[in-house]
Amino acid sequence: MSAEIEVRQARLTDLDDLALLFDGYRQFYLQPSDVDGARRFLSDRFEHLQSVIFIAFVDGRALGFTQLYPSFSSVSMQRLYILNDLFVHADGRRHGLGRLLLRAAAAFGRTVGAKELQLQTALDNHAAQALYESEGWIREQSFYVYELSLKPK
Repeated sequence: MSAEIEVRQARLTDLDDLALLFDGYRQFYLQPSDVDGARRFLSDRFEHLQSVIFIAFVDGRALGFTQLYPSFSSVSMQRLYILNDLFVHADGRRHGLGRLLLRAAAAFGRTVGAKELQLQTALDNHAAQALYESEGWIREQSFYVYELSLKPK
């Protein structure tokens, strides 16, 4: 028997499911669990229209999400999106949810006329890299990424 899979743009009514997934995503990156903080953070993104989130369900259970943040290219004078978060709960892996979430993000970007999607991933996250490359993502070879911490020293 095959699972029923649904991937769609998230709504505010999905906030509780998203908060649990977002908390799991943060724990994957060794952050302490904070479901209430996750809920507040995501609620702010919805309230201020600061991101676009897609959510994946397997048999009605929320098991994955991706979050896109809008940005712009000054050189091309076009919109782009930063795919900042992609997470599939362990119970949802091996159903192709990551691939479906990437495709939903790309379809959304095309629909709104974005120039491109961008993402960053850890150097040792080979499984994610293989997924991205299998979906046509190309690793940047022309630029270095720099960061400046703004936290007080």
